[in-house]
Amino acid sequence: MNQELRKKVLMCFKQLHRTRLTVFQGDTTALAEAREKINTEFAKNKHVSSADAVEELLTFGQQVEQVLRTTVIQAVRKENGHYSARILKDTTRLDSKPYQPMPETMIGPFKKKKTKCSD
Repeated sequence: MNQELRKKVLMCFKQLHRTRLTVFQGDTTALAEAREKINTEFAKNKHVSSADAVEELLTFGQQVEQVLRTTVIQAVRKENGHYSARILKDTTRLDSKPYQPMPETMIGPFKKKKTKCSD
């Protein structure tokens, strides 16, 4: 594996760990489990030497990092039985884009056609 590819692998490894620290901040169990999983996966694939295979694994690692950063939230139980959610700035919010029906131009070929039986 060439130096440029090694550099990309190390950057991906570090980014996953930085994201882990941000996403699971304060949760020692989740931090330890995520650390173990990241380290195990990288150790399992350390003997991969094909540039194409390494690139594919890097793409997967970047996708995992994005999913962690954008979809994982922390919920902490308070004394009164309610939960408080820790939502980061990168977390995808479903309410940020209100529902809008699909335009007729996109529905076109999938529209149900009227037949004699469907009247």
